[in-house]
Amino acid sequence: MLNVAIVCGGDSGEHDISVKSGEEVFQNLDREKFIPFLVRISRKGWICKIDGLEIPVDKDNFTILHDGKMIRFDVVFNAIHGTPGEDGKLQGYFDMIGIPYTSSGVTTSALTFNKSFCKKVVASLGVRTANSVHLFRRTEDPLYVVWEEIAFPCFVKPNNGGSSVGMSKVNSAAELESALQKAFNEDEEILVEDFIPGRELTCGVARSEAKIVAFPVTEIISKTEFFDYEAKYKKGMAEEVVPANIPDDIAKKCRSISIHLYEKLNCRGVVRFDYIYSNYEFYFLEVNTVPGLTKQSIVPKMVQAYGWTMKEFYTRMINECL
Repeated sequence: MLNVAIVCGGDSGEHDISVKSGEEVFQNLDREKFIPFLVRISRKGWICKIDGLEIPVDKDNFTILHDGKMIRFDVVFNAIHGTPGEDGKLQGYFDMIGIPYTSSGVTTSALTFNKSFCKKVVASLGVRTANSVHLFRRTEDPLYVVWEEIAFPCFVKPNNGGSSVGMSKVNSAAELESALQKAFNEDEEILVEDFIPGRELTCGVARSEAKIVAFPVTEIISKTEFFDYEAKYKKGMAEEVVPANIPDDIAKKCRSISIHLYEKLNCRGVVRFDYIYSNYEFYFLEVNTVPGLTKQSIVPKMVQAYGWTMKEFYTRMINECL
């Protein structure tokens, strides 16, 4: 049987959600094929929990010492949302020590984690995106830059991050400065985008047995002003309709665009593409290369609607990366 390190945690505001994702993978992994180990990564240290013991991970070769024996991991199941598991840093480490992992590689992870750079590449591939401006902490007079380029309402978000941490919907100029500060509290770079009215649709994509699979398109109906952190993780604050109540041709187009982007961005593992569907057009929002896998997360609902159990799905992901 293979030793599987399920890495979770990370150094961002998504740490706790990532831990919950990792725990779900740990509970659902097929014990007849894999021996799972939950590895929690943070700035405080890399720890593997076994029978209540917290065992430090040797970063030189990604091993642990338990009961006098060295345990080597055969494969990594990446469940870290945000840095360092979704931006290419951890992928580079595993590449150097020669351990396969379930998520996209270094270049794809780094590119897609940077929302602004990713949008430019996606637009070059023929997919519409919202008008936006990319601001840095060193940008002179960011308020003026936004006023020149962006209309209200708009969205202000950290350029590198997820789970809508630090994100705001800005309805007037009076709200802009505080929204910029909120985003800069999370990141050195921020993205300001035009608001596009429409339906929020999302599509999960994975490769299994050398075939790219697009899961049922899902519609997100938030009970808050937008699909923010509260709506994502507080029970009853959002409805996720799987499959979305949309015409078949619209769902087919969404899946087709998602498969196209999965291939062209050279994604691996499971990813989730988010869109706004407005005036018969799809506008790309972002791609999550390590999407949530908690009981409340969208991808597990898509997978089960497709007809796979989570145990089967995780086995397919591990087999694919091997």
